[in-house]
Amino acid sequence: MKKLDSIKVVGGGTAGFVSALILKTRFPATDIEVIRSTKIGIIGVGEGSTEHWSEFMKYIAADFREVITECDATFKSGIMFRGWGKEDFLHSTSADFDRLNGQSHFIYSHLITTQAPKQDMNPYRVWRGVVPSYFADEDNTHSPYNQFHFNTNKLNDYLTRKALSRGIKVTDDEIIDVTLNNQGEIDTIKGNKKDYKADFYIDCTGFKRVLIGKLGAKWESYSKYLKMKSALVFPTEEAKEYPMWTLAKTMDYGWRFQIPVQERCGNGYIFDSDYITADQAKEEIDKEFGRDIDIGKQIDFDPGALDKAWIKNCVAAGLSGNFVEPLEATSIGTTIQQMFLLMHRLPNHTEKTIDRYNKDMKGIMNNIRDFIVLHYITKKDNSQFWIDIQNQEIPDSLAEKLEMFKHNLPIEEDFRDTSKYSLFGAAHYIHIMNGLDLFDLESIKREHSMYHDFIKDHAVEIIDRVRTSDVETPRMTHKQFIKLVRSQY
Repeated sequence: MKKLDSIKVVGGGTAGFVSALILKTRFPATDIEVIRSTKIGIIGVGEGSTEHWSEFMKYIAADFREVITECDATFKSGIMFRGWGKEDFLHSTSADFDRLNGQSHFIYSHLITTQAPKQDMNPYRVWRGVVPSYFADEDNTHSPYNQFHFNTNKLNDYLTRKALSRGIKVTDDEIIDVTLNNQGEIDTIKGNKKDYKADFYIDCTGFKRVLIGKLGAKWESYSKYLKMKSALVFPTEEAKEYPMWTLAKTMDYGWRFQIPVQERCGNGYIFDSDYITADQAKEEIDKEFGRDIDIGKQIDFDPGALDKAWIKNCVAAGLSGNFVEPLEATSIGTTIQQMFLLMHRLPNHTEKTIDRYNKDMKGIMNNIRDFIVLHYITKKDNSQFWIDIQNQEIPDSLAEKLEMFKHNLPIEEDFRDTSKYSLFGAAHYIHIMNGLDLFDLESIKREHSMYHDFIKDHAVEIIDRVRTSDVETPRMTHKQFIKLVRSQY
């Protein structure tokens, strides 16, 4: 029987502290220590989450008001795509429209069939960037959305304090070497200050992969399908009004993001360095903003994931285990889902357990890979990069889905071949495929026409009710609501 008296988490970024907090909540009697070096910086000028962040907060019993107040956070309803298709579109799933007839998204079916404007795929208030005033109750205890934007450094400080309050030890040291025992497991990790031993280890050392690399993990690149490999990141001034989304706007040789947080915006240009240099990318940024932009840092990366996230007595999480690209903000969500899966697999684990975990992680990562590749199936042709990307090879698993989904809207059954901890399903595909005009409209119309009239009428009724509520309910701006939360916390 495997002991689980102690776990060492190496690396103190978001992935490290998220991992430690989930595992400490699940295994309160286990001694958990985060070993991080304050000399090593953390990547990012702003960070966005997926809806999985709210599940993490609930699990560790954290209050969203803490995040707003202590992390300079703002709410996020989704991602606004500009320049990817004929119209701007928002990838934002919501309980309002994510209703099912069996497994069919009949409301989206109606909207696509009637060729509604892209913004009609979401409630109006989301596009307006406003919060219904009924969330501004006396105690301010309800969060209107389950995704957030964070100031990365303040998020790290917050997670550090949260970890310490939960009995997680936080040690400032840099791990410089790893020694293995006769079974090929990690025996000791050596720091500049001292050596450390544990029953289990979580590698959150980022691209260095200090622990898992010693165990023979191999990187499986997605560069065959995903061509982005460089990023310039930089801050800009605070937005006059906080939009309720992350911006993803196409550029000549890639795309740029903007993440609105309190007091500033985090930005990045994700580009293909086979086409332009970093200096040329900066020139394009300066032109975009109409002024000289001070670049914070350049990050080069190879999109992909480890062949095995779990080897012996070590699991790699965060950038140590996988990184695709910032599109759809998958990094934090992947760590959360990975740790939720691990907490079930870790007790009394065997080699069969490890094999199943690695199989599930491969499915989770292929789900992300395919979904990100989907975004680049666009008809943009304003540069050689966008012309070439139209002929880019896509994974067989995505090609199979596109062939089906072109003529029939996806259902959740289409995603049962991956772990339940995968990030993206039918509704996500519907939003992106509709935004990129990838559906055969006549086929979708025929599919929709087969619904009983009362189902079609019900779709219209729900849409009208949501729209009427959006118009009639008193509202406040996103920034006003953030100030209210801070004043009442």
